[in-house]
Amino acid sequence: MSKLIIQSERCIACGKCYLNYPQVFDCEDDGIAFVQEDATEQDQKMARSAIFDCPTRAIEEVDHTPSPSQ
Repeated sequence: MSKLIIQSERCIACGKCYLNYPQVFDCEDDGIAFVQEDATEQDQKMARSAIFDCPTRAIEEVDHTPSPSQ
């Protein structure tokens, strides 16, 4: 399973991600984007193009495989 993350230090608050994919991204008062905690895996898959739309490449896809319970 993978998920989207935003490297906030790279974000320039252009708004492309949260304007195009409001079901996945939102922003702080200063415009810096973040991935909403309740964004579903399916919504995140649909928003993958945001990775390439971001002018500073602040959005990344990372492996998020839960570790097995012991």
